[in-house]
Amino acid sequence: MKIEFNVKELNSMKKYPNEIHYIGNLKLLDKRKISIVGTRRPSSYTKFQTAKISSKLSKRGICIVSGAAMGVDSIAHQNARANNTIAVMANGLNIKYPSVNKNIIANIEKDGLTISQYEDGFRATPWSFVQRNEIVVALGEVLIVTEADLKSGSMRSVEFALKMNKKIYVLAHRIDESQGTNYLLKDGLATAIYDIDEFVSQFGSICEDKSDEFLEYCKINPNYEEAIKKYKDKVFLYELEGKINIINNIISIN
Repeated sequence: MKIEFNVKELNSMKKYPNEIHYIGNLKLLDKRKISIVGTRRPSSYTKFQTAKISSKLSKRGICIVSGAAMGVDSIAHQNARANNTIAVMANGLNIKYPSVNKNIIANIEKDGLTISQYEDGFRATPWSFVQRNEIVVALGEVLIVTEADLKSGSMRSVEFALKMNKKIYVLAHRIDESQGTNYLLKDGLATAIYDIDEFVSQFGSICEDKSDEFLEYCKINPNYEEAIKKYKDKVFLYELEGKINIINNIISIN
């Protein structure tokens, strides 16, 4: 279906899209939104911290916007939970690309929102990824880049954010890692996130969430390996937050 109204955030783009197609819950466009982007090949550190940021922002009612790509994008979507994330696609919505993320995309279609400026049947091209990135940046009130190479799509997203006068945040990395975000810090173009709890606290208080699919799953005391296959980064995040215990390869709720 097509969106038949003006999405005010997209007015910051160089050119408002001719049309916008969607599948899912348009009410997510009315929420406060933050864009999270980054490399398709994140380090273990970046994976963990991206999951943590996305989850903690989502718990404060912030909708997470990203581009449904492998790596940082998919981690951001998954940890926001499908019902609180917007995936911007570089292709027609009848194509689930990349195919490795087809289940993630299907869940977002069901419970969240997918949007695209391309008609069904359109396959992604290098320039459509760039246009996708502009929409991702425009929708969020700020941009978070958790890891990026100097020459990357994420850095192109940064260019859009700078033109739109949006604040840019990056994870703190070691000197020889994530050269793109370190460059942004060196030139004063971004602000480093050193304390995630302190960072997310500026976006409101935690919203009570009465349903948590993963915690419900943990009530049956699942095997650790099975839980990793099913929920991946959530296992690590919930253990860190003290919500679960792992003893003798069995998960239990605290």
